[in-house]
Amino acid sequence: MKKSGILNAELMRVIASMGHTDLLVIADSGLPIPASVPRIDLALVAGVPSFLQVLQAVLAELQVEAATVAEEMRQRSPALYQAARHLLGATPLQHIAHEEFKALLPRVRGVVRTGEQTPYANIILQSGVTF
Repeated sequence: MKKSGILNAELMRVIASMGHTDLLVIADSGLPIPASVPRIDLALVAGVPSFLQVLQAVLAELQVEAATVAEEMRQRSPALYQAARHLLGATPLQHIAHEEFKALLPRVRGVVRTGEQTPYANIILQSGVTF
């Protein structure tokens, strides 16, 4: 049995299989996920787990070299944006239009669906390397 960190087997499988520049999305409960993209559905009830809880857990497991959010997140959900920015630390953060964000979804390794119900609570994490 795994002792600590992320216990969800499907999420750990995706993280462990990622290579340099692969993309992983952490999403709110409403983001439309293409049928062709693996969905890791963690949503239990409204707000559980939260976007920030999942982001924090994933950042502890995945080497992230860059991240992308929709510009609308910064505008419509500034408190959540600031909290995510804090968790990312010095990681570069790109801002794009929400429609552009959704257009990138077919290229990602997986989408982690949270119970978050804050508008535009979605982020694309780009895998880095540890060496």
